[in-house]
Amino acid sequence: MPKRYLNILLLCTTFAVVKGQTGGDNVYEFLNLTISGRVAAIGGSNVSLHSADLNLAYHNPALLNSGTDQMLALSYVNYFAGINYGMAMYGKSFGNTGNFAAGLTYLNYGTFTEADVNGDITGSFRASEYAFSFLYSKPIDSLFSLGINFKPVLSYLERYSSYGLALDIGAGWRNSSGLCSAGLVIKNIGVQLTTYAGEARQKLPFEIQAGVSQKLAYAPFRLSLTLRHLEKFDLTHDYLSDASSDEESKKNSGFIENALRHAIVGLEFIPHKSFYLSAGYNYQRRQELKVDSKSSAAGFSWGFGINTSCFDFGLGRATYHLAGSSTHISVVLKTGNIYKRFRK
Repeated sequence: MPKRYLNILLLCTTFAVVKGQTGGDNVYEFLNLTISGRVAAIGGSNVSLHSADLNLAYHNPALLNSGTDQMLALSYVNYFAGINYGMAMYGKSFGNTGNFAAGLTYLNYGTFTEADVNGDITGSFRASEYAFSFLYSKPIDSLFSLGINFKPVLSYLERYSSYGLALDIGAGWRNSSGLCSAGLVIKNIGVQLTTYAGEARQKLPFEIQAGVSQKLAYAPFRLSLTLRHLEKFDLTHDYLSDASSDEESKKNSGFIENALRHAIVGLEFIPHKSFYLSAGYNYQRRQELKVDSKSSAAGFSWGFGINTSCFDFGLGRATYHLAGSSTHISVVLKTGNIYKRFRK
């Protein structure tokens, strides 16, 4: 397989043809894909929602708590161009010892036609990537918790393969009323152990995220603000093209533009504990993927969730571009409750 095809595969989870995004210069970019349907609906990233939802622990291991005991989380995402990915994870709590979870995330790029240098079809090949997750969290006291997620990574692109190790370190906090919660995550600390074809080792998609969620005391709404890429301020690329603008205007616009690109805003409407509607806005995604000549919903997302005693269901729909949207489906099976019900 020509090396140019390998490079194309490595960039499949990014949109490198549009306005200078963050990403595309690291290996294992799939580690930052949104897994949870609930998180997808509120903008694509969240590290602060403290809830009995095992899917949230993938985004911040400190959110793994005793409420996720004996839960089986299953997620599936219908992505673009025949790509799909998903996750399976099971959680278990052991009292004062802490909370544990283990799972597998996969990304399937699909089947590709293989051709030689003359363009003659010689067959087909597949490409896929996998990351195991081994999570542990421990409450420090009634308000604070810490967590880690150890992630061995396997990547197979045609006959080429690569292996690596990644680690997420997270912290969580919530106030005594439970209405306000916050989180901080240092993501994808690690190394590429083996490369695909003897090239130099590449960096992992390291990122620092922080966020806060606030539920209103007397109204069925919860607001979330998540800040991404705190390790890097400048997330733009040649977005100021007007040469006639003065330097001070460019400087001010640059600061405001960069500040907004770090922020993701989410809103949840919770009329009942068993149901919620949600929406989100990702400014960075919109700036990278919008088409100036035509209006679109790029950067916006929405979804809903249903919670029962035996399972939780969440769906998120995220608009990336005029070309289409992605659908994120998450199901959490409360195996402990299901077992008790079958015993009756």
